Amino acid sequence: MKRLSAPAILLAVALAAAGCSAGEPSTSADRPAPPGPQAGADRDQGAAVDPQRDNQSTFALDVDTASYTYAAGRIADGRLPDANTVRPEEFVNAFDQHYPQPRGDGFAVHVDGTRVPGSHAGSSSLRLLRIGLQTRAEDAGQRRDAALTFVIDVSGSMGDPGRLDLVSDALHTLVDQLRPTDAVAIVTFNDSAKVVRRMTRVSEKEDLHAAIDSLRAGGSTNLGAGLVTGYQTARDGFRDGYSNRVILLSDGLANTGNTDADRMLRQVRAEADKQIALLGVGVGSDYGDALMERLADRGDGFVVYVSERRQARDVFVRRLPATLSLRALDAKAQVTFDSATVESYQLIGYDDRRVADQDFRNDRVDGGEVGPGHSVTALYLVKLVPEARGRVAQVRVRWLDPVSKEASEAYESVEAADLDGTFDRADPRLRVCYAAAFFAVALRGGADGRPDVAELARIADTAAGELDDRAVDDLADMIHDAQPLLGR
Repeated sequence: MKRLSAPAILLAVALAAAGCSAGEPSTSADRPAPPGPQAGADRDQGAAVDPQRDNQSTFALDVDTASYTYAAGRIADGRLPDANTVRPEEFVNAFDQHYPQPRGDGFAVHVDGTRVPGSHAGSSSLRLLRIGLQTRAEDAGQRRDAALTFVIDVSGSMGDPGRLDLVSDALHTLVDQLRPTDAVAIVTFNDSAKVVRRMTRVSEKEDLHAAIDSLRAGGSTNLGAGLVTGYQTARDGFRDGYSNRVILLSDGLANTGNTDADRMLRQVRAEADKQIALLGVGVGSDYGDALMERLADRGDGFVVYVSERRQARDVFVRRLPATLSLRALDAKAQVTFDSATVESYQLIGYDDRRVADQDFRNDRVDGGEVGPGHSVTALYLVKLVPEARGRVAQVRVRWLDPVSKEASEAYESVEAADLDGTFDRADPRLRVCYAAAFFAVALRGGADGRPDVAELARIADTAAGELDDRAVDDLADMIHDAQPLLGR
């Protein structure tokens, strides 16, 4: 890995989010533009791109996984997820890749690949390119104390099994795991919002457990009021030197008051700009994915989805505490393909994370926020020219230091020979990436260039047999369960 550094100044204070996402759309000329599709970005979802026309692919980093876990819950219930809720990058990023960690802050860049399986259309000239970006993990004793404001949906729809009961169990578990010096506030909302518990040190955990036990479901869903009151409560309880977070727990089915994500976030901008970031936790088989995803994207946070108790406890006990610090602000990746060796390339997913190529080094354009020990994986299908030799692509990642706001870059290159191995002998975690990504493509209804779902099930089964990883076992089971639903 090579590394370059250059000073940079943020023109707006970046939210200290744990995950990675895009920023809110600009409403005036002096605000940064969002990293969604814009001038210069490839707008063709899933389209193969000729590098002689555009040899660069640029996107904001993303660690969301809600799309994958929501699809898993739907399939377990015997239903397919709506195609609009399926985001391939979240399927891929749901799996640990065990990339080597960097020695310092920032990112280690890992690049590898393989031939695609013979069942993939056009397989003879296609290669799978995997780009892995990894931050250094943090010891539990190193993290700052946290001030967490939980904004909990207690509307009538949350009374269904697997919603408020799931949330309450996870919150009880989290309170018992947090440090006595951490602090928690609890806000609820249905028709209106209510402050159940102002910021309280975890050393007073009996009061927090009692507040959690008092939660009851009923009424409509005024999510906007809950978010505004939650941010106000977080602002009132703001603690310098702490990691301050608002954590929204909801099925996302807003039906009264302000139901527009961008308007909600404009209402809380004053509090959010004071480094109070948003984490969304979605629950429920009927789930407002679009709203929760939009809130996370525009709130510089991330969203996860849980459908059963084991997942919820994992999120609250393992993942949440690990996301209370930052390794990188406004992180973006840019892949530059060599037209002498590459006939076309196709980024799998990241459809709403694309950034204009010329904005890669524009630090006014928001990227993503990534915490300690996080990895981000992106997959490309690359069609090589006949008898390709030499460099295929150079991968760069750029980020800002959370404290100094200094910009740094790391980069790595990949050669045609690095992608020439046979698929069945490739790293089993790379094969898992392929199975997860193209399973998502199948769920979206796309048929171009994907293998049969039965072949994806075989690939997942084989990888599961080589890895001691329950998540991979679950993927294989899910693909098998989806086959009759997909009619294949």
